[in-house]
Amino acid sequence: MKNKYVAIDLGAESGRIIVGDVSAFEVIHRFPNYPVKVKDSIYWDILGIFTEIKKGLRKAFSMYEGEIKSIGIDAWGVDFVLLDKNGGLIGNPYHYRDNRTDGIMDEVFQKISKKEIFDETGIQFMQINTLYQLYSYKKNNPEIYESAKYFLTIPDLLVYWLTGEKINEYSISTTTQIYNPIKKDWAKNILEKLDLNKELFGKVVMPGTKVGALLRDVASELNADKDVLVIASASHDTASAVAAVPAVSGKNYAYLSSGTWSLLGIESDGPLINEKSFEYNFTNEGSSTGKIRFLKNIMGLWIIQQCKACWDQNEKNYSYTEIVKMAENAGASKFKIDPNDPSFLKPCLIDDSMDDRIKNYCKKTGQYIPENEAEIARGVFESLAETYTKTIKELEEVSGQKIEELYVIGGGSQNTLLCQLTADKAGISVFAGPVEATAIGNILVQMNSSGELNTIKDGRAAINEFNDIVKYEPKG
Repeated sequence: MKNKYVAIDLGAESGRIIVGDVSAFEVIHRFPNYPVKVKDSIYWDILGIFTEIKKGLRKAFSMYEGEIKSIGIDAWGVDFVLLDKNGGLIGNPYHYRDNRTDGIMDEVFQKISKKEIFDETGIQFMQINTLYQLYSYKKNNPEIYESAKYFLTIPDLLVYWLTGEKINEYSISTTTQIYNPIKKDWAKNILEKLDLNKELFGKVVMPGTKVGALLRDVASELNADKDVLVIASASHDTASAVAAVPAVSGKNYAYLSSGTWSLLGIESDGPLINEKSFEYNFTNEGSSTGKIRFLKNIMGLWIIQQCKACWDQNEKNYSYTEIVKMAENAGASKFKIDPNDPSFLKPCLIDDSMDDRIKNYCKKTGQYIPENEAEIARGVFESLAETYTKTIKELEEVSGQKIEELYVIGGGSQNTLLCQLTADKAGISVFAGPVEATAIGNILVQMNSSGELNTIKDGRAAINEFNDIVKYEPKG
């Protein structure tokens, strides 16, 4: 009987429970992941997420009785929870787009310089980073903060609820801007200078670590096989996605994990922390093999997602496929935006829309103001492709290697226009797929941990063989 592996893959828009191996898999449960707004704050519905996970796991054990070998969880980075001395959840986890970090970075820099933070962590500066969230938490909720005994990221919390074991997994820990990738430990110097309790942070474990079996009550509720283990997969979703990059040619390549965020980078044996990476605001995050993903976070398809949400409210219910087709027919864009401009970061409200933000940006920068949805979409896609091209050039400069290929993985790999625009502007071959790269990479790490795959490289070869990878050549 062939072993099956369960990937719990959580994104900013939805969650998926996927069962299979690197050659074949099935999405058996999907659920939306909506942020919850209460007064002026935005939270994640973590109890709802856990409920949906258990629904999916019950279905998995029912469908594949006796076949499931292990379970792995991946999720977005930077967000976290605090637990009390009994392991109880202290409050709801904040959403990284919450406004409580507005202005916090400047306060932090008064206590410790940007350069010192970067030299310690190698992480790019974004107000959503865990460091600024945690500092804000301590500043605004000191009594609650003082009662905390444990710090866990979102996937680490869910592993704890399944197994009773508290761990801090490497790839997700590196996203916090509180981890030192050179010393391979928490950045205690930063914690001390900001008076943050270093005792909250536990031992960091590597991807593939066998955490333990399901709690007895959880196993009973799920009707689970008693021998099933929970694996600390590459818990950061991008680390799992990059594990599934189907690169087999031997050429120098970059990857682009394309979804709500665009994460563009290369794999490195060690962190690249120098003046150029600091100047270009690159980041050094952990990989599925314990090495480094050297990359840049770019706002990504979030901008189109927020445009679509506005259009849906106005009863213009375009599918993403229709939006791409509209943009293709619109012709070359007459404006460009900086996708990482702070005006595009926050969710849109009832009296606010991403359309208006784009038009205001164009007005402020003296550009043509788009007149319809097609022009807006085309401008966003071209702006993303140009940003990718610029980032590739910066990667080449910092790393000293020529990028010959780009692998686009994740949901954005289905965007035929964006893939072709990127190939055209960057002047390199672009390979698109697999769409479910994050879940496949999650499974790959589990299979490697179990001994069913000898190396990540073997898994990538299988992914390239069993998935449809579309190639885009530059058209000039």
